[in-house]
Amino acid sequence: MAQGQLESKLGWSLLALRLGIFSVMFIWALDKFFNPGHTAAVFDGFYGISDLSASLAAVLGGLQIALCVIFLAGLWKTFSYGLILIMHGASTFSSFPQYLDPFNNLLFFAAWPMFAACLALFLLRDYDRMTLMALFVDKDTA
Repeated sequence: MAQGQLESKLGWSLLALRLGIFSVMFIWALDKFFNPGHTAAVFDGFYGISDLSASLAAVLGGLQIALCVIFLAGLWKTFSYGLILIMHGASTFSSFPQYLDPFNNLLFFAAWPMFAACLALFLLRDYDRMTLMALFVDKDTA
């Protein structure tokens, strides 16, 4: 395979990973607005943070939406991809007790391929060039 073909396929693959990860993280962010009770229950049950108010859930949702948009745009990749990886990693690892009863918690296992996608995207972030930043970088000097 020619180098140009590899770069093109890698670029499209990383964009697909970013779009897929965005779709999950963005829905989770919207959930904080539309169902703050669910957010409070998740924070209590998985992170040990009780009495999360609807207002704080909305603030967290707003911050997560901002991060998701930055992530989708491919901006500040080390920061945005890294924070997405950390957030999803915390969610994945905080669910550890559910993995011990797999057949009653099958949906929790979907977190692992998503975690792998977040990790792969973070590790390959320098090759993820189908971003808004690409519009502003002179290809002759990059």
